[in-house]
Amino acid sequence: MATPSFLSSLKYSDSLTVVGISICTAVICEAISWVLIYRTNSYKSLRSSIDKAAKKLETMKTESTTAKITKKSKTKKIDRVETSLKESSRDLSLFKFKSGAVVALVLFVVFGLLNSLFEGKAVAKLPFKPFGLVMKMSHRGLQGDDPTDCSMAFLYFLCSISIRTNLQKFLGFSPPRGASAGLFPMPDPKTN
Repeated sequence: MATPSFLSSLKYSDSLTVVGISICTAVICEAISWVLIYRTNSYKSLRSSIDKAAKKLETMKTESTTAKITKKSKTKKIDRVETSLKESSRDLSLFKFKSGAVVALVLFVVFGLLNSLFEGKAVAKLPFKPFGLVMKMSHRGLQGDDPTDCSMAFLYFLCSISIRTNLQKFLGFSPPRGASAGLFPMPDPKTN
């Protein structure tokens, strides 16, 4: 069996093993990200410039709405700050992209290990009958017709998303407020 001896006697041992491994990989991935990204001076300067630009943009927009006088120079300044914010956000995303490859490699290795340990085995029971697409994901690689059976891949996917996101928020590594653009920002409607 894939679980340690102290977990094998528990009813939910496989589920707890997958959740535990997911927690460990989230901690390892955030440690890798800290070494490669978060502790560097270039990341800190990019993050502070994004924070400053976001605050400046917010104050400029609130001032323009309270004054109700839209001057051409004021809109140009706002556009300049927005452009600066987008460029800094793009630079931050490119900077994070480098460690993303290492983190992806770690996640693929762990997923492959878990897949070999729990192949064809239901690790959890869902408390509901999922609909079409979700059922295909939750029942992936399992034998049988019970739609409430949950495969390791689905449980690991849900745990990885929720645990890593919350761990980033807890450690203060979540992206800055104005950095939501990413590598592929939405097109600017003003340029059309």
